Amino acid sequence: MELDMERQERYFIVVRRSKKGLSRGSILRADAETAAGDLIGMVHGGGGSARSSGSLKKQDTYPLSRHQAQLLLFVSPASRRLELMCNVQLFSAVCDLTQDDLVVVKHKKDFQPCLVKNLVQIGKKDKPGVLQMLGFELNLMEAEQDILSKKTVPLPFFSAADIVQVVPSHSNTRQPLRISIDLGLNRKAVSRINSMPALNLRNAKKGSIFSNKDVSNSVQALSHYSLEVGSMAEAISLNGLTVYGVIRWIGVPDGKTNDWAGLEMENEATTCSDGTFCTIRYFTCEGNKALFVPLTNCKPDSRFLFIPNEIQKPLEPPSVTLLEDLDEDVPPVAEQDVLSHLVGRMKGIQGHFNSCYLDATLFSLFTSSIAFSRMFNRSADSEEGISHILRRDIVNRLRRSGFVPAESVMKFRKQLGCKSFATEEKDPEEFITLLLKNVLHIEPLLKIRSHGESSQDAYTHQIIVEKNQVGAVPSVQQLLEMSLVSSDLKFEEIPSCLIVQMPRFGKKFKMFPKIIPSTELDITDVLHCSPRECFLCGHIAEYECGQCLTDHKLQPGKIKQYCSTCNTQVHTHTSRQEHTPHKLTVPDHLPEDASVQRHQMQLFAVLCINTSHYVSFVKYGPDPRSWIFFDSMADRCGDDNNGYNVPVIRSCPEVGDFLCQSEEEISTADLSQCSELVRRLLCDSYMCLYQRTDNHPQLHQ
Repeated sequence: MELDMERQERYFIVVRRSKKGLSRGSILRADAETAAGDLIGMVHGGGGSARSSGSLKKQDTYPLSRHQAQLLLFVSPASRRLELMCNVQLFSAVCDLTQDDLVVVKHKKDFQPCLVKNLVQIGKKDKPGVLQMLGFELNLMEAEQDILSKKTVPLPFFSAADIVQVVPSHSNTRQPLRISIDLGLNRKAVSRINSMPALNLRNAKKGSIFSNKDVSNSVQALSHYSLEVGSMAEAISLNGLTVYGVIRWIGVPDGKTNDWAGLEMENEATTCSDGTFCTIRYFTCEGNKALFVPLTNCKPDSRFLFIPNEIQKPLEPPSVTLLEDLDEDVPPVAEQDVLSHLVGRMKGIQGHFNSCYLDATLFSLFTSSIAFSRMFNRSADSEEGISHILRRDIVNRLRRSGFVPAESVMKFRKQLGCKSFATEEKDPEEFITLLLKNVLHIEPLLKIRSHGESSQDAYTHQIIVEKNQVGAVPSVQQLLEMSLVSSDLKFEEIPSCLIVQMPRFGKKFKMFPKIIPSTELDITDVLHCSPRECFLCGHIAEYECGQCLTDHKLQPGKIKQYCSTCNTQVHTHTSRQEHTPHKLTVPDHLPEDASVQRHQMQLFAVLCINTSHYVSFVKYGPDPRSWIFFDSMADRCGDDNNGYNVPVIRSCPEVGDFLCQSEEEISTADLSQCSELVRRLLCDSYMCLYQRTDNHPQLHQ
């Protein structure tokens, strides 16, 4: 009778905000369906009780089994339920768990292996109108000796969303849970149920629970899963700290009897080497970055939370609407949420088939920029079309779940109107122009006026300078000013976003070995018809002289603009009498001693290139250290035919620390003593992206 009732019950989760007030993630038991396709039923609250009746369109929901609905009810907040459902393989494995399966949970800010003990029913049993929530009772396995002695540690009850990895059993004796005694908790009514519903439980063989050997082998398999040379791993160092790096060597070092791993760590440590251990070299890396530890101290990088049993293809969400509400604009990821939401493996935009130019550009534009986000929200249409695909399948998905699969990117590339964009590698500036002009229909970001008064529109600005016009390690500030003044160009108005291309001859030939990405770009002196200060006395400037630009007696590399008096004095010098300064356009009735308002733009992203591969650095908040690094093809699982790329996002506060130094300190810094990411930023910069700050006071908080 009870089974018949369960078959008749239909449960749904709301995947799109209802006009009648039902929020995304709500669990609904449908009692009836109208001819128009509306569902009518009871909405279950966080405690499992039916709190209200409601109706909504069927296309705004996703069907659930009773077991799935019970597991999801114990997950909070409601938005987290949708995130779990979109990890199809993991959610399916959690629904199939049986007694003594091995799982990994996030517990006390760490990842811990546990054995499943019971499925816990929360709520008063048989209470009318209540759908009992289901959680898991787990036994923490801290070490192999604990497993062998069956030592357990009391733990709280875990929801399905707390489980970040499931390790399938190697045994054929998977058993349903046994009946246990109620705990009698005061806070909630809790009872055990006598089995864990699972799709594959019907075919499970009867027998005893796993042997100690089986469990120990499962933990060992978990700890060493996919650990090989080239794997990204985390390790417990000999002083007990958790560190992250790439395995460069595995073997038995001289004087040892067990396997050890040699890791090239992400960060330097004074106790580490350059690849030597006890005077013997096992691999080569930078100084103070090689760590040698027993292989048993290593496990896969936990920032890549879920490790599938068989790596064949990227995970495929069941439905886009589970993740994105098509009518909802998702804001950029807040600074305080970036590290937990974005950093790790399989994060960001997944690369595929010459897509790195597009991946890095989209990530730079849409992750955190407030100015660009506002333009995007105003310009993208709400109808079915390419901008709708960009909003729904890429931008919303990136901001909400932190991961965009390659299929979504390829779908977007195929809609760009040119076959080569879906198959060939392009330049970011070419893609940006196409994106802003043809996809989002945004007016050109830049209006550039020449001295002849003609105006040109552009989406990006290519810096063109002579190598001898600036120093050996120029800043973007110096390059931009030199490029505009030497070409007699000015910005007609303050742009909301300024995208600056570094001086290069194609992708491979850099004009400068290092370029300093100015974190604040002052464009006051390259604005047309804007008050400017005299280079010498600070009064309102009336003249500008391009020929004084490279004068070594007048601080070369600085824009030379003068008030009337200083202009006369400077050009009475015999070496400057042939100069031809031109009159500036100055607002009428401006007092000579009026103060000049400075107009600055803030760096929010840098695209870098090395050997035709694009990556990006993004500043995700006002804190100087709020920097992340993104590579859409940082790693690969499987071979060229059946594998897929693994995108990685890394936190890099050291970049912010480095850029906080003066330009002189940066230009003279010994890069061999800097981190890999700092070197990439300075040596491989291809495009710097700035946003206007005066209209966004929150950027200065």
